[in-house]
Amino acid sequence: MAKVHPTAIVHSGAELAETVEIGPHAVIGEHVRIGADTTVGPSVVIDGHTAIGERNRIFPFASIGLEPQDRKYKGETAYVEIGNDNLIRESSTIQIGTEGGGLWTRVGNNNLLMTCSHVGHDSLVGDHCVIANCVPLAGHVVLEDYVILGGLSAVHQFCRLGAHSMAAAGSMVTMDVPPYCYAHGDHARLRGINSVGMSRRGYTPDQVREVKRVYSKVFRKALRFEDGVAAAREMLGPPADDGDELAPSQHLMRFLEAPSNRGVAPAGRG
Repeated sequence: MAKVHPTAIVHSGAELAETVEIGPHAVIGEHVRIGADTTVGPSVVIDGHTAIGERNRIFPFASIGLEPQDRKYKGETAYVEIGNDNLIRESSTIQIGTEGGGLWTRVGNNNLLMTCSHVGHDSLVGDHCVIANCVPLAGHVVLEDYVILGGLSAVHQFCRLGAHSMAAAGSMVTMDVPPYCYAHGDHARLRGINSVGMSRRGYTPDQVREVKRVYSKVFRKALRFEDGVAAAREMLGPPADDGDELAPSQHLMRFLEAPSNRGVAPAGRG
């Protein structure tokens, strides 16, 4: 049997793996499923149609699976899905999706959501992301893998942040940040390639240089964005097939060529 503190309230319909631990005064709703070796701290509330994987640690006062902060939400059944090995720190919130966004909010594996972070409705968070203290993701945000968001930054709804990208502390991200790029500032602008992060993730110097070549072609020449993307594509050659493992430069190009609700952040001066 799961280890449930006597003061916790767990609905009889909830599904808890045998090695789950539920702390004092936690509340677990009817449609919640929690996987093996996950610990739920004191005063955590988990409700809605929420599925949580294995070996997660959820710290006090976190709130998961409650209704979204969206006036368009009309009570439709919607979902939260959380993978494995995540750290969800104190007072963080993860809210269900809406009909307008596909009904799902998803968080992948091995992520760190620091204190008071917020994952809004219909957002999709990949693997190995760090969302620092007091960072909100508005609705419909997409984070690919290994994204880092510095403390007190914020992400506007419908923005995408590509793999291995980084937004500095205090940044207001109102447009897409491409993979491997570094951004900061109010209405954050791109400030170059996150080459340190790429090196730490095992990318070779040649791969880093190739990404820098694409970045330079798109953002540092006196071209319109569309013309810069076309020039970079001509430089790299045809797109990779869907079944191929993407080189970093091809991943960056695929992101830049994809449709965008918010547009891609411009490069800053200097």
